[in-house]
Amino acid sequence: MFVWRVTRKPHADEPLSGEGARRFGGRWNHVGTAVVYTSESLSLAALEYLVNLPISDLPDDLVSVKIQIPENLTTKRISVDDLPDNWRAFPAIEQLKDVGTEWVREEKTAILSVPSVVIPTELNYLVNPAHEAARRIEIVSVDPFALDTRLFRAQKLGRKGSRKSKP
Repeated sequence: MFVWRVTRKPHADEPLSGEGARRFGGRWNHVGTAVVYTSESLSLAALEYLVNLPISDLPDDLVSVKIQIPENLTTKRISVDDLPDNWRAFPAIEQLKDVGTEWVREEKTAILSVPSVVIPTELNYLVNPAHEAARRIEIVSVDPFALDTRLFRAQKLGRKGSRKSKP
């Protein structure tokens, strides 16, 4: 299976280290626990990146990282039904951080499949870089990544040129 990350070019040297999540924490891990966040598609990876900063602050040195996870790598799966009603809250609830951190500590699987907060019907795949099986995960490519400049427009859709029908 292929999964994706969007990151800044300087961080692409070691995209499977989990260092950023270890230093700053994330929805599924506490500070001090290394986790690599990946998504099932490049578009979801881009959205996951975008929700963490204003689009006006988007860096111009982004890259996409295509990663191959062997099909026979055991994955722990968490579905929306397994989660509390407020699992999509911002900031992230401690319960989710506890779940992910405990998953890393248990070292039973190298991969944790979780629903995306951005699009709950799609999946993110967390990698435990400390797990022995994580060594079998391979970087396929690292490519420059840029979003369509139309996303940067400040013009509201309801103004002239909008596709919305007028009252």
